[in-house]
Amino acid sequence: MLNRYARGFFTALFTPLARWLLKIGVSADAVTVIGTAGVVIGALVFYPLGQLWWGTLFITAFIFSDVLDGIMARMRDTGGRWGNFLDSTLDRIADGALFAGVAIWFFTGGADHAIAVAAMVCLVLGMVVSYARSKAESLGFTANVGIAERAERLVSVLVVTGFTGLGLPPVVLLVTLGLLALASLITICQRISTVHRQAFAESAASD
Repeated sequence: MLNRYARGFFTALFTPLARWLLKIGVSADAVTVIGTAGVVIGALVFYPLGQLWWGTLFITAFIFSDVLDGIMARMRDTGGRWGNFLDSTLDRIADGALFAGVAIWFFTGGADHAIAVAAMVCLVLGMVVSYARSKAESLGFTANVGIAERAERLVSVLVVTGFTGLGLPPVVLLVTLGLLALASLITICQRISTVHRQAFAESAASD
């Protein structure tokens, strides 16, 4: 949902920067790699140290590389299958690091195992959400449905984790992660159901 409504705004916002980076010789692939590295560092260095607010600010500075590299690839017409593969693969690394960082802190210094477990559940279900779509597409189906796409997952966990670092009661983060896990589970079911209908219709049409 956020992807559909925010994409136009951020495209307009980052287009001048994308044009300048291309002008000085920076490639879309380089932006993808640097952005992922920044997210991983923020999540696996700042978060485990309990720096939830500063870690969130650091991650946010790099998270928009996912929009920026796409704009650059379209400008140079260099996207294609390689760019899509690299972007999707590194997105999984960034997402995993984000939830793992939250879990590490709350398993250790944060001393709230319920939040840590909820973060790990979100990590696993988030990976399945993405896998279900990619596997469906590799088989010729479409599964671009669901209430918990990547943008929603990132925005919710980043905002609440950051404010938890400023004193927001941890229970708010626990509830957010719980709702996010539920939304991810629903999304997985939606994608399975969508592919099942397409497979059944395909089988019926071939009879």
